[in-house]
Amino acid sequence: MNLEHLKALVAVMDEGTFEAAADLLRITPSAVSQRIKALEASVGQVLVRRRVPCTATDAGALMLRMARQVQVLEAETSAALGAGSPARAHLPVAVNADSLATWFIPVLHQAAGWEDSALDLHVEDQGYSSQLLRDGAVMGAVTSDPVPVSGCRVELLGSMRYIPVATPALRRRFSASGRVDWAAMPVLKFNTKDTLQQQLLTGKSVPGLPPTHTVPSSQGFLAAVTAGLGWGMIPELQLTGELADGVLVRLEEDTHQDVALYWQAWALDSDRLARLGAAVRTAAGTLLQPGGGGREANGPSRAGYRRRK
Repeated sequence: MNLEHLKALVAVMDEGTFEAAADLLRITPSAVSQRIKALEASVGQVLVRRRVPCTATDAGALMLRMARQVQVLEAETSAALGAGSPARAHLPVAVNADSLATWFIPVLHQAAGWEDSALDLHVEDQGYSSQLLRDGAVMGAVTSDPVPVSGCRVELLGSMRYIPVATPALRRRFSASGRVDWAAMPVLKFNTKDTLQQQLLTGKSVPGLPPTHTVPSSQGFLAAVTAGLGWGMIPELQLTGELADGVLVRLEEDTHQDVALYWQAWALDSDRLARLGAAVRTAAGTLLQPGGGGREANGPSRAGYRRRK
């Protein structure tokens, strides 16, 4: 497996087309095609689906993961040997939008000082991010999946607590005799992967679906709730003063969902990957820890983009 062929595979998957990969590698599209064909011939399987954008076959996903690992190890070995200026290794990581907007921020501050690495963040629902590890698209992921992907290590980070909130005016408008009219009060969701609100409604046996607004942004979701567009499940970590100031109110005092989050990463002997994992573990110290109270639910939270992880 020629190293240049593996680099071409990574470039095609990251850029989406042979032409864009050629621009990145500073070679011709024909040369990229020849390298991919040579790699496919060496393993005896088709690795790339030629479409726009290009996608990896099952065999291609395996090769892509190995190719990314080789790139990281190559960069670290070159640095250890003092072979020229240290190359920046790309660190593709999957993280859900709610985490990125809250507890994950210190990881970004840490990464700002890593002159040998470049973060490549993929915002994905925590319930789906482990698939990116299987596909070889990322080397680490914040996920709600406790089952390790083949070739990966997994560890519990803690739990994010979500609470149902709305503006005082919206709550008054859709309440009678002190009870919330869940079937009539407008609700928000992050995207089609966001099921937190629906899980609460299902638990209350609410028939049908209330008027639903979609806001695919973590900050935008909170802004929409604050504007009175509807109610939503907001991470407790994201509510920095809205409850204390009376801008938002809890719809039920004892209702919440705790979503367990795990860190899954390649089982690779890499200084860069170990450093990234250490930064994630440190930042996750603000999450609810086992024994800290609350119930855990591994169901999806905001993800796809923002939230619900």
